[in-house]
Order: sequence, then C-alpha cells, then structure tokens
Amino acid sequence: MYLDCSVSALVKLRAQATALFREGIAASDPEQAVISALETKTDEIAAARRVILIAFGKAACPMARAALPFVGDKLVTAVAVTNFENLAEIEGVEVISGGHPLPDEGSIRGAEVIERAALSAETDDLVLVLVSGGGSALTCAPAAGIALADKIALNDTLIRCGADISEINAVRQLFSRLKGGRLAQLASRAKVLSLILSDVPGDDVGTVASGPTARPSATQAEAIAILDRYDLVKTLSPALKAHLDLLVERDEVAPSFDHVENLVIGSNGISLQRVMHSAEANYPVVVKADDWLSGDVSDVAKTLHRMAVFAASQRGPVAIVAGGEPTVRVAGNGKGGRNQELALRFALLNEWTSIKRPWVFLSGGTDGRDGPTDAAGAIVDAGSTTWMRKLGCNPVALLQNNDSYHALASSGDLLMTGATGTNVADLQILLMQ
Repeated sequence: MYLDCSVSALVKLRAQATALFREGIAASDPEQAVISALETKTDEIAAARRVILIAFGKAACPMARAALPFVGDKLVTAVAVTNFENLAEIEGVEVISGGHPLPDEGSIRGAEVIERAALSAETDDLVLVLVSGGGSALTCAPAAGIALADKIALNDTLIRCGADISEINAVRQLFSRLKGGRLAQLASRAKVLSLILSDVPGDDVGTVASGPTARPSATQAEAIAILDRYDLVKTLSPALKAHLDLLVERDEVAPSFDHVENLVIGSNGISLQRVMHSAEANYPVVVKADDWLSGDVSDVAKTLHRMAVFAASQRGPVAIVAGGEPTVRVAGNGKGGRNQELALRFALLNEWTSIKRPWVFLSGGTDGRDGPTDAAGAIVDAGSTTWMRKLGCNPVALLQNNDSYHALASSGDLLMTGATGTNVADLQILLMQ
C-alpha cells in the first residue's frame, strides 16, 4: 500500500475516475446519437413508401425508441433484439431477448424475426437498421445444417483462444445467414440505412456485430486462415466442418452494396475524447495511451504500468487514458473478464515496481458488463493486493485460474454500474496526484 497516501486522497481519485468513466459512456449515448443522425435523413424517410425498422445489439432498445418519431406512420414492421439486462418494452416494437456473450434460443428467434422483416422489404421501402455491439451473439442465424450448440462451441473456442474481435467476427461470418453483409442482401430490393454504434478498432462497419449490412471485413480465404492460425479447424464440429468444406468448394461472388448506406454514429474514439476533455479540468497533463488497446492483456498491463511509472517521475497531476479491447487467453476455470484481469495485473505489477505517487487505475466495459459477470470492470490502487492478502485471498493464484472477479471482490474493487444501454468497447483511466 502507498503508505503516505491518505484515505481521502484515494477516495477522491476513485470518485474522479468513476465520474470520467460515466462521462465516456454518456458521450456515446445511443438515443442522442440516433436523433442526431436521423435529423439529417428526413428527406430519405419522407421519400420512402414504407419503413421497416430492425434494431439489434446491447443498445437496440434506446436506439429503436429514438427512431420511432422520425418514421411515424410509415412504419410497417419494427423489431429489436437485445440482451436481458437492457430489455425494455417499446410500444409498436417487437422486443426480443437474446443471449450474450453466448447466443441462446432467444438469439435464434430474434434472428428469424429479423430475417423475415428484411425479406419483406420491397422496392421504394426503407430498411432502417440500428446496430450496436453484442449483435453477433444476440442475432444467431446459423447456416443450413448448423445447430445452436455448434455456434456456441465455436464462439466459446474463439474467445478462449485469444483471437481479437475482428478475427472472431470474420470467422462468425462464415457460418451465418445474416452476418458479413447477408442481412443487407436479404433486403436488396429496398434502400438500407444502417446506423452503427461502433465497439471495434477503426470503426470498421464490416466488424461491428459481424457486419450484417456491410461488405465482409475479411474474405472467405482470410477467415479460414484465422481458423488455421489458431489451429481451430480440428476442433470444429462435423456440421461446421462440412459447411466449411462446402464453402471451400464454391467460388466467392462479391455481392453489390449499392443500395446500402452505413453510418457510424458513436464510437470508442468519441467517448475517449470526452474523457480526455473532462480530465483536463483537474489534470494539467492528459496522455492518450494508444488509438486502440489490443493484444494480450498481460502485455497491455505492462505497457500501461511502464507509462505510469514514467509519468510518476514528472511534476503535477497526470491522467493517462486509453480505449480498446485487450484479449485474454483462458487457461483456468475462474470467473472474470478482460477489464478485471487487466486491473488485477496492473495492481500486481505495482508490487514489483511501485508507482511513487497516489494513483488509481480503472478499466471498464462501457456496456456495464465485463465478460460473463455482473461487473463492468474494476478500479484498483496501490493497496488493492495488500487488502486481498489480508482478507485471505492469493491474487496471483486467482489470476492464474482466470479468477480475477473473486480477487477484486475481496478487496471491494469491482466496478459495478449495471447495464448502461450502450456498448463502445472498453475505457481505461489512470489518475495520479
């Protein structure tokens, strides 16, 4: 523990970090983002004969709610598929709960309803698609012959092998009826306007929710190469392997996307800029760690800790902020998520090389849920691991079992926000006095 740091100073730092995190979430508020975008699209809505509204992802409900006043009585079909934590009733919209991070029967039903809605689109119709993070799992439409269990096993394997989100989505597209632009192709007779809340690096519309309305982010050959890179082909179920063999036999045909407009209306970058701007009020020096944090979580923790040690040698209060999604290789059977593991690793690194100032480090998912847990992430300080040990926890052993949740719960360092209704990846905030 940093012995010269008063409790009140740490309480203040924690409060500031949490407030900045919530400001980052607010910067990509899905309702306001949809309103701002549709205010520029009133002519296109007016020109449409009918409007079909399709929303899916963790922000599906607020996005759909914001769109309704713009489409008015032209609306003929409206469906929203979201996770249970963000489920809300919306008059005139069929709302369906799907599974996340792993798809379930609700995800299958939601995808089927979306598929029917898209197929019903006719010439001069407008299909308004509202996409947010989590949509890949929430709308599960396996290709013919593939069962839900096959998709769940594939998704779990991809997450555990350490593949990043772009790689995961590229592979998912191989086995889906909606992903990789296939949703847009179902509505090829109509105009498709897709408003996208991005949770991926570079705001690639072909990657968010596995790109249902965008040209595929990876070719079929590139996606198969990802399976080879992680030695996953041999782990595929017979049904998945049979479908993969069928794809290899076929020649890829590039479909047209001339009828589609994809607009990114919110992103991690937008949230990060808000955090940086707000931090300047109390921190003369605000450092952006990277455009997008990626790679193994242990390497990310080391990079951020080195930055903190160096910053501590400078004068005055310092804030270091970052955004992205590190990856975790799951070797144990514990409970946690990438943000919790990043925070715990950071705290343990500080035991070896101490940051010579009062500090706090927050890492959290903007959706309010880190992995399969009820925590958004964690917020730690120099005393966190000391408290864990005093309370009978061995943080190193728990980390080795990928059980960061219980280590952080013991020290009271879990970041609990509840579902936020948005999803623009993760934010990391380090504050030091």
